[in-house]
Amino acid sequence: MRVIIVEDEMHNYRLLKGMVEKLRPGWEILDGLESVKSTVEWLTNNSSPDLIFMDIQLTDGISFSVFDEVQVDSMVIFTTAYDEYALRAFQVNSIDYLLKPIKQEKLEQAIVKFENLVKPQQESNAIKPDYKELLQAITQGEKKYRKRFLVSGATAFFKLDTDDIAWFYTQDRVTTAVTFAGKEHTIDLTIEKLEEQLDPEMFFRTNRSSIVHINAIRKFENHFGGKLILRLIHPFDEPIMISRLKAAEFKEWVGN
Repeated sequence: MRVIIVEDEMHNYRLLKGMVEKLRPGWEILDGLESVKSTVEWLTNNSSPDLIFMDIQLTDGISFSVFDEVQVDSMVIFTTAYDEYALRAFQVNSIDYLLKPIKQEKLEQAIVKFENLVKPQQESNAIKPDYKELLQAITQGEKKYRKRFLVSGATAFFKLDTDDIAWFYTQDRVTTAVTFAGKEHTIDLTIEKLEEQLDPEMFFRTNRSSIVHINAIRKFENHFGGKLILRLIHPFDEPIMISRLKAAEFKEWVGN
């Protein structure tokens, strides 16, 4: 079997690659890819592998975008850190998925399922799953958004509810959650991934480096060039700039 792994975190890629090599030493792992763009390019310029292990959340977007840009003739086993994407649709379409952190026994089960699926397909030339239909089923399904984070204190771990967070900001590639009480906690996620996981009715991506909670907004003012200046509730006095391109969307979000 010819396999590629699409995973944007090197640690997770190495773990998955090592487990596949251990469970199926005769399989050939052709490549490791980390983005939608590189995956589309690879599939465009190479013959289809038998199987793709594909992370859902990649550096440049959701991996389902791959199926909009290129014909995928391979079987796919999805991997995800969060059970938020109508995962039942994968089963309906005879596709498996693995929740991170991936356990070897779960990986073995997924591989066996793949092998059981691909054998009759090879014998009867059966049609492979319709991934565009899968994408539609997922995007139309009810999405569950993150409700809490696990954060570390000085001597222990504790939960941080999203309802208690006023805003997020990133600086020097470190993301910080600021609570309404003014406490700051480091979050091990990028702003991009936070945007995907937070309820868009409650949180808004104001610019490249910050996301705000609707209840943290005190007021906003017009600024030069069609921009907005956002003022948060006390004690968060530092203004946040909203670009001209996001200004209309932000006003609509606040008014809904």
